[in-house]
Amino acid sequence: MAPALLWGLSLFLSLLDPAWLQPSPPPHPPPSEPHPCHTCRALVDSFNKGLERTIRDNFGGGNTAWEEEKLSKYRDSETRLVEVLEGVCSKSDFECHRLLELSEELVESWWFHKQQEAPDLFHWLCSDSLKLCCPSGTFGPSCLPCPGGTEKPCGGYGHCEGEGTRGGSGHCDCQAGYGGEACSQCGLGYFEAERNASHLVCSACFGPCARCSGPEESNCLQCKKGWALHHLKCVDIDECGTERANCGADEFCVNTEGSYECRDCAKACLGCMGAGPGRCKKCSPGYQQVGSKCLDVDECETTVCPGENEQCENTEGAYRCVCAEGYKQVESICVKEQVPESAGFFSEMTEDELVVLQQMFFGVIICALATLAAKGDLVFTAIFIGAVAAMTGYWLSERSDRVLEGFIKGR
Repeated sequence: MAPALLWGLSLFLSLLDPAWLQPSPPPHPPPSEPHPCHTCRALVDSFNKGLERTIRDNFGGGNTAWEEEKLSKYRDSETRLVEVLEGVCSKSDFECHRLLELSEELVESWWFHKQQEAPDLFHWLCSDSLKLCCPSGTFGPSCLPCPGGTEKPCGGYGHCEGEGTRGGSGHCDCQAGYGGEACSQCGLGYFEAERNASHLVCSACFGPCARCSGPEESNCLQCKKGWALHHLKCVDIDECGTERANCGADEFCVNTEGSYECRDCAKACLGCMGAGPGRCKKCSPGYQQVGSKCLDVDECETTVCPGENEQCENTEGAYRCVCAEGYKQVESICVKEQVPESAGFFSEMTEDELVVLQQMFFGVIICALATLAAKGDLVFTAIFIGAVAAMTGYWLSERSDRVLEGFIKGR
């Protein structure tokens, strides 16, 4: 039954898609809502694509004069506007549908009355009418210029936060290596490799330099934290040799490049100056000073365990009392272990079995004497062997189960 169940289970698992057996991936964080300006821009882009799609719909039959007449009427018709607006927003774009609902009257007003004087729908709708967007290079409610100017915000080496929208702080998020309010300077750890009226190239300083005049080790002007300037080079400060390190009472300081690490003292130490039992300030309880090292005290040389049949066992920095050999702990007391005596081969034999065994023994003796009297005659020898086998088989058939169990258990 068990093999059949195992086979069925293995068959079921083999049919499963392996992907089902994998743990579910962690859920992705919900995406942030787009800025209303970005939604408005997407709506206008979709509207313009709808205009391109509908300009030649249902035309192209060959009668050019008729088509031109009908097309001129269709170009600015309400029919075309409805067709375009029906396909502006996808079914799942909730933000687009909400904005379209709020601005549908404005779009209709632009379609029928403002197209000629304001051909740019995005600027008219998103910037001037809804006041959701700003011109490129500007930001915020008043559309102020980004740092660096509207032509090249943040010097072209960063992003102006809120650019093109009525939100944001206008702060420049500079690229790596650039800094300053308008990303017009080299950042910490970089130097000016090239500069002209419109171009700035910043390259990295040598490793520990915070400010430098060039890429070489000897061009340092200021060092990063953990380093000190010495003859225009940055030299590592050994915090462990100064008061700058702040390690605990059971820790020691290890200097690293530009910093340091605190590591645990050895177990034998109560405060230390370095690694190992030879750098202890004081020995921990259970240890004693031997030469320059704190070594374990063998308490068992002087300590006697109070319990009966207990003996002392030394441990690192301490000791413990355990039961002596041949004893085991029972309810906090060491008691002698009882070793079961091995039973003899005939110890469990019944009286009837003993009688049969005696009869077999005497039978074997009689057969042996008869064989000797016949002076080794083959016929009598065969009779003797047959008799012994018969008696042994009879006796074992009576005790087969018990004899086999005795042999298995070593009795």
